[in-house]
Amino acid sequence: MSDINIRVTGKAGRITLTRGKALNALSYDMCMAIDTALRQWASDDAVKLVVIDAEGEKAFCAGGDIAELYDTGTAGDYAYGRKFWSDEYRLNALIFEYPKPVVSFLQGFTMGGGVGIGCHGTHRVVGDSSQISMPEVGIGLIPDVGGSLMLTLAPGRLGEYLGTTAARMKAADAIYAGFADFYIPESFWPVLINGLQKEGDPAILQVASQKPPAGTLELQQAEIDRYFAGETLTDILTVLKAEPSDFAEKALKTMGRNAPLSMACTVELLHRLRDSNLSIRKALEHEYRFTYRAMDKGDFLEGIRAQIIDKDRQPKWQYAEQDVPASAVSQMLMPLGADALVFEEE
Repeated sequence: MSDINIRVTGKAGRITLTRGKALNALSYDMCMAIDTALRQWASDDAVKLVVIDAEGEKAFCAGGDIAELYDTGTAGDYAYGRKFWSDEYRLNALIFEYPKPVVSFLQGFTMGGGVGIGCHGTHRVVGDSSQISMPEVGIGLIPDVGGSLMLTLAPGRLGEYLGTTAARMKAADAIYAGFADFYIPESFWPVLINGLQKEGDPAILQVASQKPPAGTLELQQAEIDRYFAGETLTDILTVLKAEPSDFAEKALKTMGRNAPLSMACTVELLHRLRDSNLSIRKALEHEYRFTYRAMDKGDFLEGIRAQIIDKDRQPKWQYAEQDVPASAVSQMLMPLGADALVFEEE
């Protein structure tokens, strides 16, 4: 497959995304190729670890390939999207639960679906160009691909902030928020990959790791916790509007562009997960409740139209006044019954 290069080199299973012109956006076929390789390597004693990287300087992976999701969804076919998401989510769980080290090198944009491939492994490397984010609320989705798990585990109310504003994290912030482990200058990466292939031991990453340039999230933590502590999106917006500051003004402006229903469901989802016995499977199962309904009941198709297809950047969101009723949130996140996400061994 020209979009991805999968092979075994030395002691490493190698997965390289080769769709640089498309910012390495993940297609369904790419997801399934990764899934197949990982399942084969899990029982192959010659493969000591897995290395996931990507060609091009701009992006490790800027997200999922949503063109076909849009084409099928606007034609009234929701089954393709539901299959894409359910199979992708099973892959995310596979990476998270993998029995061998999984090392990812995350240059440039790592967004949405790229987080699902690159940020669930055991050793996640970022450099100076890295920008990691969960921007789904901007297209009428919620942070998915297991991203809700990471947002829930982030310090304080950082998850609510990152999930509703889609703020981008450079190296230090990604490490602080729990989306990455090591900052290593990108000029060292080829040598490190060669070492991983030769030795099959990720310990060399610890040796090469450096202190990243200063980030901003840790300094903003108290402010984020104050503004984003509300139980609902409405609570958060009320505090942001009632206590003006440069931070609040910027957050409100950013959130004003995003789908209100998606933001409200993101806040509710994180609160539900935080109050439960948290696991990657529970997070993915809850995310799937939303994405299963995203085309027919949510704003996903309108978000794609405005951002990707027509590029008018003028989405006509439901609840455009940002007053999202609790019943609408409940409808998007209620259990799916027989349609619930299942994992193959269940």
